[in-house]
Amino acid sequence: MKPPVESTRMNLPVDGNGVRFYPAFLDRDGQATALAQIREVFATAPLYTPRMPRSGRPMSVRMSNCGSLGWISDETGYRYESAHPETGRAWPPIPEALIAIWNQVAEYPHAPEACLINFYGAAAKMGLHQDRDEADFSAPVVSLSLGDSCLFRVGGSKRGDSTGSFRLNSGDVVVLGGDARLAFHGVDRVYPGSSTLLAEGGRINLTMRRVTRPDVEYPRPQHGAAPLREK
Repeated sequence: MKPPVESTRMNLPVDGNGVRFYPAFLDRDGQATALAQIREVFATAPLYTPRMPRSGRPMSVRMSNCGSLGWISDETGYRYESAHPETGRAWPPIPEALIAIWNQVAEYPHAPEACLINFYGAAAKMGLHQDRDEADFSAPVVSLSLGDSCLFRVGGSKRGDSTGSFRLNSGDVVVLGGDARLAFHGVDRVYPGSSTLLAEGGRINLTMRRVTRPDVEYPRPQHGAAPLREK
């Protein structure tokens, strides 16, 4: 894996240059290494089915996390917690292969605290949404795709803004930062059978985030409790 000199410029309806796209950032060997490390995460923090706030309706993706904090969704809302909602065990550390990617593309001086893992089956999708449950929007969201390709959609900071879409393949990296940190984005569809990386098929998306502000000292969260954040 070599540090990218420049990201691919995207013709998207987003102000500024906040969307950075690094196609084929990981070669096949790099993808296999990252996947092996994620499977080790699953041994401690197995995939589970998150639920929508209020309605409790199950999402079409399955989910896990690694890092000191993990993002979860259930009837009570979206939040970060320090433990798996089903096993009660602390999330395992973010694998070295992912930390290396963050260090090369994040352009941010502090380490990520959470890596959300979404597994997309053939029919799974993700509606347009913002990643806004973090306290530090100066830190980007860094995303790695493994497995089947998908059609990724991104727009502006308002839900009604125009959007554009492009295909993400296994090994591609996308960074949402700067003006695009709060851009609405989602996955329209997965292309089954477009990759042989995952023996079971499907797509794994890994998104690394900084949750807390590094200049604010936060009480250490108890397992099963949301971390305290500056209002």
